Amino acid sequence: MAALIGFVFFGLFSPGPNVILLTASGARFGFRATLPHLFGVVLGVGITAFATGLGLGWLVQAVPALRIVLSLVAAGWILWIAWGLWRVGPLRQCAHERPMRLVEAVFFQWVNPKVWAVAVAATAHVHMLGPWAKATALALTFSGVNLFVCLFWAFAGSLLSTLMQDDRARMVFMRVMAVGLAVFSVLVFL
Repeated sequence: MAALIGFVFFGLFSPGPNVILLTASGARFGFRATLPHLFGVVLGVGITAFATGLGLGWLVQAVPALRIVLSLVAAGWILWIAWGLWRVGPLRQCAHERPMRLVEAVFFQWVNPKVWAVAVAATAHVHMLGPWAKATALALTFSGVNLFVCLFWAFAGSLLSTLMQDDRARMVFMRVMAVGLAVFSVLVFL
């Protein structure tokens, strides 16, 4: 289990869509307002890992058309979110902005290619278990580890919120986050 926990930690802690989005949300809206987004990521990652343990990850790998569809949906969704970050305006014009909702964050995990890749690779650490035990072990490990990963990145972003009071710094930060997401949308196809 230690190897699985270490693998999942490094897989989820490294930069990807969730890290970028939680950091940006913490910076834009603060830690407390980011919590529904954070819990949605934790729940969604657990569900994705559970489904992977039951064999859905194998299906995604075995059916190239399904993988292409998931990649296209993921890239489109990531680019749409990146466009939203790119367009973030001055603080005084942002009354309509809000953090990602819990359900939105859960659904995003189902097309998040990084989560699928880490979950599929993690099955090697639990290959000796039966399908239900494998799925449960993956779900609990992914959600448990990811809770701490998400708390770290959302809190780190919230520490940057004082910078977000300056319109220029806010625009630069959000555009850097948007470019990071846009780059990741291309990596979906590799």
